[in-house]
Amino acid sequence: MSLPSVLDTIDHSLPEATDRLLELLRIPSISTDPAFKADCDRAADWLVEDLKTIGFDAAKRMTPGHPMVVAHAGTTGPHILFYGHYDVQPVDPLNLWDRDPFDPQVQDTAKGRVIRGRGSADDKGQLMTFIEACRAWKTVHGTLPGRITIFLEGEEESGSPSLIPFMQENAEELRSDIALICDTGMFDSKTPAIVTMLRGLSKCELTVHAANKDLHSGMFGGPAMNPIRVLTKILGTLHDDQGRVTIPGFYDDVEELPDAVRQQWQNLAFDHAAFLGDVDLSVPAGEQDRTPLEQIWSRPTAEINGIWGGYTGAGFKTVLPAEAHAKISFRLVSKMDPDKINNAFEAWFKAQLPADCSVEFKDVNGSPASVMSIDDPAFEKARKALSEEWGTEAAYVGAGGSIPIAGYFKDILGMDAMLIGFGRDDDQMHSPNEKYDVESFHKGIRSWARILDKLM
Repeated sequence: MSLPSVLDTIDHSLPEATDRLLELLRIPSISTDPAFKADCDRAADWLVEDLKTIGFDAAKRMTPGHPMVVAHAGTTGPHILFYGHYDVQPVDPLNLWDRDPFDPQVQDTAKGRVIRGRGSADDKGQLMTFIEACRAWKTVHGTLPGRITIFLEGEEESGSPSLIPFMQENAEELRSDIALICDTGMFDSKTPAIVTMLRGLSKCELTVHAANKDLHSGMFGGPAMNPIRVLTKILGTLHDDQGRVTIPGFYDDVEELPDAVRQQWQNLAFDHAAFLGDVDLSVPAGEQDRTPLEQIWSRPTAEINGIWGGYTGAGFKTVLPAEAHAKISFRLVSKMDPDKINNAFEAWFKAQLPADCSVEFKDVNGSPASVMSIDDPAFEKARKALSEEWGTEAAYVGAGGSIPIAGYFKDILGMDAMLIGFGRDDDQMHSPNEKYDVESFHKGIRSWARILDKLM
């Protein structure tokens, strides 16, 4: 197999590959907003037709929500499955964008050339790196490198309600030797990474009820309990002075980081001062006996994501509200059970409620953490391929976010997942002016070609 010829083809065809990505980025496939349902269908159709041009047997598969795209090629050799998602986040607030988010453009910046537009990094640019690597391989060899299944979702940014049923109903078709997920990032701008640890997530919204209606603070202030006072007092004790979560049993299922992994992470020389400095902060606020990198990748968290109640409009209204509200989330690690954590939080909160108050919980749900074993030789083969392409030793890393699909592959299909992505910390994913570095796009395509060469 002529890998150098494939890499040369990737280099020479980068303008055409970029044009194809720009065409996909022009489709406003916002999955969470029903107004864009037709556009999500159109994005799925676009991908089906593109995959067909390079030899895949591709089809749009309908679900109760947005369609999946499933494509197959090859019948012999190792079987790999590639996962990505074609839906994107909403673009609000639109006034903070420098240009139309669905009129993408290649721009020159102080840090190099970037592809600007919604979905450029999350996840259309990333999924197209794999497709373009397959295209270059087909151009050189006349065939694809082996047995490949491509599985593209259209609801990742809106909770993936159709994903589990679809995977269960099509388990035999989707099951392969290993899954590749391209929805993560580099360790830094020059160091490629394979994510082997993902934090899980559990969350809820709660409402504290007191009086049966809003009250005049001049008439009831003093004797009447204020639910905002109750809510803030309880949530104010969610962490102790050392940054630890105070919910009983919260850490029961948290495993310690192996010494070898801790040492590897320390060798990455993570600059927490620069990390916090980029967002105008300076002091790590998590568990004080853990490094900032451990706090992000291997330790659980409890966060207050929103809190409101009473009058918040213009001017002033001296009211004692009848209700106060908060949204709470927990990032989970190791063997932490989302249901167990949510139940422990509810019990902890209710135990501190004063008389005349009650609490209501809703939207309680979650998914566990994922830990991938690197015993499979495919991991080391991929790490070597990444190191060769980037000229820097690729790292096995954790990720602070949650990608439930990795756990679903294990639980539903019985297969491990390898998470390799080429995003960067400043890509502004989910924010205005999202971008994807042209270098990340280019070297991402080359990286997948090298990985396919070693895995197949």
